[in-house]
Amino acid sequence: MSKILVVDDSGTMRKIVMKGVKGAAAAIGKPEPEFVEAGDGVEGLEQLGKSDGIGLILCDVNMPNMDGIQFVRCVRDQKALEETSIGDKSLLKRVGNSIPIVMVTTEGGLEKVQEALAAGANDYLKKPFTPDQLGEKIGRFLG
Repeated sequence: MSKILVVDDSGTMRKIVMKGVKGAAAAIGKPEPEFVEAGDGVEGLEQLGKSDGIGLILCDVNMPNMDGIQFVRCVRDQKALEETSIGDKSLLKRVGNSIPIVMVTTEGGLEKVQEALAAGANDYLKKPFTPDQLGEKIGRFLG
């Protein structure tokens, strides 16, 4: 199983998301995943640069320093990755465009959903969520 990067400025919310992912994985018979945590988009990029094997990103929208939509744009945009000095650029460049990203956030308005998807997110889940809702969104991405 590859690792899951959870990017959220709330440590409590990161724990809730990780617990939900563990439950979702167990419900569909997948092994319990490993997690890598980040408190904002900048830390998320750093973790992508130094953590091997990240296969899924679960990301909040509203965060300090770099919000989730900016983070998604940096991960998806080759040029932005070449211009950033955060993390290991070659790794980010190689895997950045292929990692599935699911936004997990309180921002549920249609405009924010469209902005996240246009930036390159694969899916979107509004907080609060049930374990079943989380499982439906990420089940296809769990190895």
